[in-house]
Amino acid sequence: MSDDRPSSAAIDGRPSRSWLERLGQVFQHNEPQDRDELVALLRQVHSRELIDRDTLGMIEGVLSVNRMQARDIMIPRPQMVVVERDGSLEALLPTIVEAGHSRYPVIGENRDEVAGILLAKDLLPFVAQPGSGFNIREVLRPALFIPESKRLDTLLKEFRSSRNHMAIVVDEYGGVAGLITIEDILEQIVGEIEDEHDVGDDDDSWIVTLDSQRFAIAALTPIDEFNAHFQTQFPDDEFDTIGGLILNGFGHMPQLGEQIQIDDYTFTVLESDGRRLHRLEMSLPPTPLALARHDSDESGGHGDSSSRS
Repeated sequence: MSDDRPSSAAIDGRPSRSWLERLGQVFQHNEPQDRDELVALLRQVHSRELIDRDTLGMIEGVLSVNRMQARDIMIPRPQMVVVERDGSLEALLPTIVEAGHSRYPVIGENRDEVAGILLAKDLLPFVAQPGSGFNIREVLRPALFIPESKRLDTLLKEFRSSRNHMAIVVDEYGGVAGLITIEDILEQIVGEIEDEHDVGDDDDSWIVTLDSQRFAIAALTPIDEFNAHFQTQFPDDEFDTIGGLILNGFGHMPQLGEQIQIDDYTFTVLESDGRRLHRLEMSLPPTPLALARHDSDESGGHGDSSSRS
């Protein structure tokens, strides 16, 4: 049940303002100068109970989508579930039934040749009437192709105006890099962003300290925030988020527990749904003191062994 009261309600004989009106009043006195100040102010507004946790999560999700590109959340090419243009109905159905998706890219000789999009529902008449002369070319829908650098907010507008729900992401050479759906974008607003706020109440929701050497990192952590927190220099010219950088390093969608080392930092996949990364564990490189102790222990062990022989 919402804590917000309708504007018609009265307190001490005066009409109560809606949360939007109260939020606007806050911004009048504390006008943010950039995105970081806006996020900080929104969190202050939440702490004053002018907006609830879900509202804060969705607003931050919208702000994140505004900065993200298709490459950050796309389903990578190797993980795409596709059907072949020359396949028979009997050959297509097992893939469609097992995957359970509503749309599938239809390919020719390889995954770089996307002939169109197949909607699973368009197969129903042929399934209901076997032998009715199925030809996949007759039911293909046009495919929407977008560059990896396409901003998610712009893409969401295009999805809505064109009524497309899926786009094929291509790289600078015209090859297929992956695919993205409207659900993937909406999930950034109402799904994963909201989950990240559940991780910590008082700490930065992007980065959670596990111990002195290990940290839980949200895959959507902006690289500039990651660099500022850990004093690193990971490049942010190609990827906006640490998840995009790590996924590029893997070169495939990693499994839970899979590890990769980048610039002496070890990243382990903590959460992944097979479509994208959600959360990572990062281990700092050993300190010089720890390495010295390790070497001392090893050398001491060998010395004891030789003295007893």
